[in-house]
Amino acid sequence: MKERYYLVREDILPEAIMKTMQVKQLLDSGDVKTVQDAVEQVGLSRSAFYKYKDGIHLINHLERERIVTISIDLVHRSGMLSKVLSLVATLGGNVLTMHQSIPLQGVANVVISVEISRMSEEMGTLLEGIEGVPGVKRVRMIGQG
Repeated sequence: MKERYYLVREDILPEAIMKTMQVKQLLDSGDVKTVQDAVEQVGLSRSAFYKYKDGIHLINHLERERIVTISIDLVHRSGMLSKVLSLVATLGGNVLTMHQSIPLQGVANVVISVEISRMSEEMGTLLEGIEGVPGVKRVRMIGQG
């Protein structure tokens, strides 16, 4: 069965769903160390938490919210793009889309969209790292969403 999603106003959600969200927020913030501590604090059973936890998320915390688009000019040399993509992966970025132009005068432009919510480093570190790859002529962040 295909999953279906709904956008629902908070005040009409059942109490167990709202308490599940409170437990997730307590755990994310580090205010509590264990699920048991969190469910006791909000007055929810562990079984209810585990039943609902994977089905409720704040809209602004969806993973797709942290996407950047980067334009890169590369010297037309074998393995250049592979080096850049390897660096992105090493830093925890996930390439979602990629478009590479035909090289003109020995330089190709590549535009990549990267999901960065799981990156271990700051965005600046990624851009500086790409700039440091031999054969990279220019790097610019052209979009963020």
